[in-house]
Amino acid sequence: MSDQHAGNQRPDDRTAGELPHLRADGLPHLRADGTAYMVDVTGKKPTVREATAVARVDCSPAIMAALQQGTVPKGDVLAVARIAGIQAAKHTPDLLPLAHVIGVHGASVDLELAHDHVDISATVRTADRTGVEMEALTAVTVAALAVVDMVKGVDRMVEIRGAEVVHKAGGRSGDWTRPGDD
Repeated sequence: MSDQHAGNQRPDDRTAGELPHLRADGLPHLRADGTAYMVDVTGKKPTVREATAVARVDCSPAIMAALQQGTVPKGDVLAVARIAGIQAAKHTPDLLPLAHVIGVHGASVDLELAHDHVDISATVRTADRTGVEMEALTAVTVAALAVVDMVKGVDRMVEIRGAEVVHKAGGRSGDWTRPGDD
């Protein structure tokens, strides 16, 4: 068995601080041989960065009524989901093995009740070497999971839909907004 397959991968041949070039297939976390690695960002300068992600939790009329009236048996669903999302943003590298440990300097999670669903939005900010898109996605996803956890005893048909990044700002690639969301 080769060292590579035994878990003893050779260190990357680049010098410290040299950033990898984006591969032709657009996947910077893969080496030419297809093995995964953590992108080295030590040579990048910290900059202010921000990302916003959204998700949605579809709910029955009974759940929506209980949410609006504050009568869900487990308690304040929106408060629990908000705190769960903020906490999740701070723990993203614990969940995603190639995510960098970065300072989450600001995180807001907002939940709004619509007719038949809960809209969730999270904005995460940092002044660091890499972006916070994954932190924003983790925040809305975990907030959505918290909503499900809080209401599943009333209605097991609750459903999470459409977690996606809708905006990012800062960093080398600049600002980006999902088309149709500006």
